[in-house]
Amino acid sequence: MSHTETSPFLPVATGPQVREYATGMVRRNSRTLTLVIVLQTLGAIAGLAGPAVVGQLVDALTAGTTATYITTMVALLAGALLTQAVLVRFARLHAMVLGEKAFAELREDFLSTVTSLPLSIVERSGTGDLVSRTTHDINRVQHTVRFGVPQILVSTATVLMTLIATIAVSPPVALAVFAGSPLLIGVARWYLRRAAPRYLAESASYARTYADITETVDGAHTVETLNLASQRVALLEQDITNSIAAERRTVNLRTVLIPGMDFAFALAPITVLIWGAVMVSGGHATVGAVTTVLLYAIQMIGPIWDLVFWLDETQVAATSMARIIGVHHIAQDRTATGAHPSHEVINAHNVTYAYREGHNVLHSVSLALTPGERLAVVGPSGAGKSTLGRMLAGIHPPTAGTVTVGDVPLVDLTVNDLRTHVALVTQEHHVFVGTLAHNITLADPHATHHDARQALDAVGALSWVDELPEGLDTEVGSGGHPLSPAQAQQIALARLIILDPHTLILDEATSLLDPRAARDLERSMASVLTGRTVIAIAHRLHTAHDADRVAVVDGGKITELGSHDELVARQGSYANLWHSWQQDSVTSPPTSPRT
Repeated sequence: MSHTETSPFLPVATGPQVREYATGMVRRNSRTLTLVIVLQTLGAIAGLAGPAVVGQLVDALTAGTTATYITTMVALLAGALLTQAVLVRFARLHAMVLGEKAFAELREDFLSTVTSLPLSIVERSGTGDLVSRTTHDINRVQHTVRFGVPQILVSTATVLMTLIATIAVSPPVALAVFAGSPLLIGVARWYLRRAAPRYLAESASYARTYADITETVDGAHTVETLNLASQRVALLEQDITNSIAAERRTVNLRTVLIPGMDFAFALAPITVLIWGAVMVSGGHATVGAVTTVLLYAIQMIGPIWDLVFWLDETQVAATSMARIIGVHHIAQDRTATGAHPSHEVINAHNVTYAYREGHNVLHSVSLALTPGERLAVVGPSGAGKSTLGRMLAGIHPPTAGTVTVGDVPLVDLTVNDLRTHVALVTQEHHVFVGTLAHNITLADPHATHHDARQALDAVGALSWVDELPEGLDTEVGSGGHPLSPAQAQQIALARLIILDPHTLILDEATSLLDPRAARDLERSMASVLTGRTVIAIAHRLHTAHDADRVAVVDGGKITELGSHDELVARQGSYANLWHSWQQDSVTSPPTSPRT
């Protein structure tokens, strides 16, 4: 799959793109790679002494020799083996360092790319595919880079130098070493033609499994409420079945590759013995030369086996690498022009948006905001309220029309610049691993503990924070001090205050609090929000009652716009919502209906 194709998943890099990236990594680490190759080559040359010495001894013993000669040859062999051990030790050391550096570079580059991906692309693709790339695919590449690259370099150098030495010893006898080559090449080509697509299919099945597991865990409450457990279990069982089937297809490749290679390896020594006997009987080679070539042929089996093993592993890693590098080829959804807003007015003009082509969620929406006003956005579920909020926050570029701040389209600003003007807080929140202070000051690395305390005080959270074991220095997040959903949401709101944009979009940001706590929170934030433009996507209509204006969204359009009193007087859809909400509030005071 190329990056130009549309897919519910993130793109996969093409072969040339993977090779280009790998070439760049080799170029950046060329000095260390050269040192490793030199050391491996010298080690392989030293390792050739063993069979050569044995062959010389065979010929010497056949012709008659002295104990001194034998002692000298044995000492030479011992010296060669010691030299090989030292060279290989340092070669492997530098190769492992090279592998670690290359993997660290790949991981940091990938994480840097992931954290700068357009949110619109990530949301459309889902989290499962991205999670599988950051875990499963990274682990696969890690294994190959750390252990495969060094072993491939060792084995390749050993095989090449052994072949050269074999030919140098006796070209006629050396021909027999290549007896299994046609079968070896044929099996390898058969395998390589089929490996890439089957491993891609296997990785795709993992991505689907990760996606469904992630969605099931994230929506556990909904699954339980609607009694969907059996359906989700059945879906995951089908995912596992598909993954097993995909793995079976790749295992079938190895059931051909490994026996085929095994038979090809066995052909070489057998052929050397038979052909060597013919050469010796014809006077074209000595017994020692045949012995040396035979030992070289046997000596090559180990390195070639390693190459075969890593041939399979590198196919797996190459597939994962293509998925990792594919993230680099995601087109950005905005291009910064360097323009600077001249004022703080946000305007939406004829905004249309579709998550899927031909299925518009918003239809030519226009909205002019007055700096410092509070606008409440209400409407039925699925009307497009949250989508409009995301348009106004610049998260999704409009399919048509423009959203501007200070007459500059939001998509013309960098993400960092955009967030200094407008920011969005939703009911979805995240607590990062670290101290509470770190969680709050993420929005501004220069913020102090005093700033964090002021932000927490503004959202009514300072009382419970002061009761924590270490206050702001308490570790939270996974494995840390547990926080309730309401407390986590207050942290998200405190971050927003630290960020200090002039326009805030609150998409049901207090929905996890009970009505009274939400009301208290909104009152405590009132002083902080003074002077800012606030867009509150609300399901509790007291928010709309307190707003300067109310926008009623229905069917992807703004059907009503005005103050609370004006809209109630019109006796339209907002008035119906208001009267219904008032009645429900009287009959069921503890809760509020979602609109």
